[in-house]
Amino acid sequence: MKKLLFPIVLLTSLFTAAQTVIKKAPEIKEGDGPYIQLIIRGAIMIDGTGAPPIGPVDIVVKQNRIVSIQTVGYPGVEINPDRRPKLEAGGKEMDATGMYIMPGFIDMHGHIGGNQAPNAEYVFKLWMAHGITTIRDPSAGNGLDWVLDQKNKSEKNLITAPRIKAYTAFGSGSKEPISTPEMAKAWVNENKLKGADGVKFFGASPQIMDAALRENKRLGLRSACHHAQMDVARWNVVKSAEAGLTTMEHWYGLPEAMLEGETIQNFRLDYNYQNEQHRFSEAGKLWKQAAAPYSKKWNDVMETLLKLDFTLDPTFNIYEANRDLQRARRAEWHETYTLPSLWAFYQPSKISHGSYWHSWGTEEEILWKENYRLWMTFINEYKNRGGRVTVGTDSGFIFQLYGFSFIREMELLREAGFHPLEVIRSATLYGAQALGVEKDQGSIEVGKLADFVLTEVNPLQNLQALNGMGAIKLTEENKVVRVGGIKYTIKDGIIYDSKKLLADVKKIVDEEKTKAGFVLKQPGMN
Repeated sequence: MKKLLFPIVLLTSLFTAAQTVIKKAPEIKEGDGPYIQLIIRGAIMIDGTGAPPIGPVDIVVKQNRIVSIQTVGYPGVEINPDRRPKLEAGGKEMDATGMYIMPGFIDMHGHIGGNQAPNAEYVFKLWMAHGITTIRDPSAGNGLDWVLDQKNKSEKNLITAPRIKAYTAFGSGSKEPISTPEMAKAWVNENKLKGADGVKFFGASPQIMDAALRENKRLGLRSACHHAQMDVARWNVVKSAEAGLTTMEHWYGLPEAMLEGETIQNFRLDYNYQNEQHRFSEAGKLWKQAAAPYSKKWNDVMETLLKLDFTLDPTFNIYEANRDLQRARRAEWHETYTLPSLWAFYQPSKISHGSYWHSWGTEEEILWKENYRLWMTFINEYKNRGGRVTVGTDSGFIFQLYGFSFIREMELLREAGFHPLEVIRSATLYGAQALGVEKDQGSIEVGKLADFVLTEVNPLQNLQALNGMGAIKLTEENKVVRVGGIKYTIKDGIIYDSKKLLADVKKIVDEEKTKAGFVLKQPGMN
């Protein structure tokens, strides 16, 4: 039967209309374990704290907790078996000789699908295949009850999924718009009673933002904010941080706090926020309007945020198409792992969020390249002065695919000036600290949960080798091969074959392609 091009125009309209009911992950037992005792033998450990690699080490896990970490020898020297922890009856050994082991990764900005990817198993397995054992859902987009159901099942390991922190979008579920500080406080209290882990803000009047953030902090909940342009002229990142915000998303609200010579962004005079080409092309000019790097105002903003122990979650990857659209839409994993519905959502549209490619070219990309240079300068210096920077992705938009985008975000932190060990710390320990779970997660230490990432290549030498497609290598026999990819993801002491998880994702995608008669084609190509 002749394959037909998937009806992109029709699908795009469908996937931006009424909210689709997201299919929950199936309750099936996958992975091996947990065990009475699990010994991971001979690995080279990168513990997530910023310490350099050490190995070989044997790591002993009982059920889902680390109970021992023992250095058992020297590189290239045969290990004396008498130095190794003993296997107990009923225990399991994993030979990780030569592998690198890291803490489970934490994605601080992980939406669990949406109209464009309405299958939780697809999203969860892409994350898990890339070593992501914890995500923060920054708005509970599928509804808080839905997310809490999946969170509870993940905690009990009834589904194959990362741990989930559920942050509710401020005001969602309210019977009427929140218009007073008293209403804001009441909503925040109700949100906690419903079981949410925090709040995701987009902006509101200063009085409402101040009241909601301070009440949320008083209750002990965490918070995130995408400072949307419609409110940022009167409430920026500094004001949010002073009121109790714990993390900022992307960069909106940060350059606005450093404007000199004006108090608002220099919008084009025919600007319309609902026209996303306007919104994002104009955003590419904003960092150039802010105070110059290392100037007094620039330093003052940075020092204020540092004193407040504020967390920056930049999500560089989600805007990378703005500086190189062709790279983002031609990423090699799209053909194999991107759902037809997701590919349709990415196409140029006046409706689909983030699909603003009405006319995008050289001029816009050059502006965004400079935007990134200035943005990265701030983020890197913030890290250098002791600030916390985390790894978040915001996948499912703008040609960024779950899991793969996390590895790309790590690369972009490297581009910003982070040492690879600093990158891994941002992806692990700093994420745990930002979520308030560092007692149990974020580093490989005795007493912490058994969440690990194992790979056969040195990630410090090439972060690209962590993505599911691996990295290209030419062998001594002049043969081109792929190396790397994550071999095992371990969550709660349960061992998951990461390659098998990717195979499951491919099967989901292949089935959808067959049903739809889908052939992936680039925009405008018949």
